Amino acid sequence: MTPDLAVATDLPWLHAVVLGVVQGLTEFLPISSSAHLRIVAALAGWDDPGAAFTAVVQIGTELAVLVYFRHDILRIVGAVLRWIRHPRSHPDADARIGWLVIIGTLPIAILGLLLQHQIESTFRDLRLVAANLILFGLLLGLADRFAAQTKNLDELTTRRGITLGFAQALALLPGVSRSGGTITVGLLIGFRRDVAARYAFLLAVPAVLASGLFELKDIGSTSAAPPIAATALATLVSFVVGLAVITWLMRYIATKTFGAFVVYRVTLGIVVIALVATGALNPHAGPTF
Repeated sequence: MTPDLAVATDLPWLHAVVLGVVQGLTEFLPISSSAHLRIVAALAGWDDPGAAFTAVVQIGTELAVLVYFRHDILRIVGAVLRWIRHPRSHPDADARIGWLVIIGTLPIAILGLLLQHQIESTFRDLRLVAANLILFGLLLGLADRFAAQTKNLDELTTRRGITLGFAQALALLPGVSRSGGTITVGLLIGFRRDVAARYAFLLAVPAVLASGLFELKDIGSTSAAPPIAATALATLVSFVVGLAVITWLMRYIATKTFGAFVVYRVTLGIVVIALVATGALNPHAGPTF
């Protein structure tokens, strides 16, 4: 076993804590948590934590969503259950949102299964990650600057819900950002900044939880897989940090634009491309699990 591979299989506690903090800090900001987990590990000289580790650690941040939006989620789930019991009644706004979240989850679920091999290999190339950071950062900036931003969540139609579902599916590409992709399209459709963000977080819950639970089978399954204890620690850290970040972000976007995040994405993408171009960073640094 080479020294580098030993680092990957052991996944030291410090690495787990750092990656958990990175996940918590970046999941809700429109800057791509999967890209940051990939880039931080590569810059630190650690092996790529892999798609399975990334998916499972995201469970922590989705638990933060459940806590932060607990009143909204309970209300929506209750409305859906009431409509199921009385299907002849017209679904109210909360029930409609609940069904649209379910429908909007289908694109990422189907494409995630079809593209599983690419997600775990080709899509994690740092050059592609950097290009996605730049391109989708610029798209977010344009949408934030020029979109009307007048619609509320009660104006979410089936067509718009499906469109936002496909926008979320773009996050299968590290560097796009699950929240960033959904928010960008939400803004282009005409939703207000805070409304687009709120729906993006609600839409992500079933997809992220399902993905994380699906990938749990690969945690600790072999000597080359991320160990269970370290992954659990990273997940716990991501929950604590993520809850603080989502609380801050929802207050921030009530009065501020996404401009700072656009500048950050583009700058980071350029830096990664420069490091790869000069040979300072291997675009395939670290084997994936």
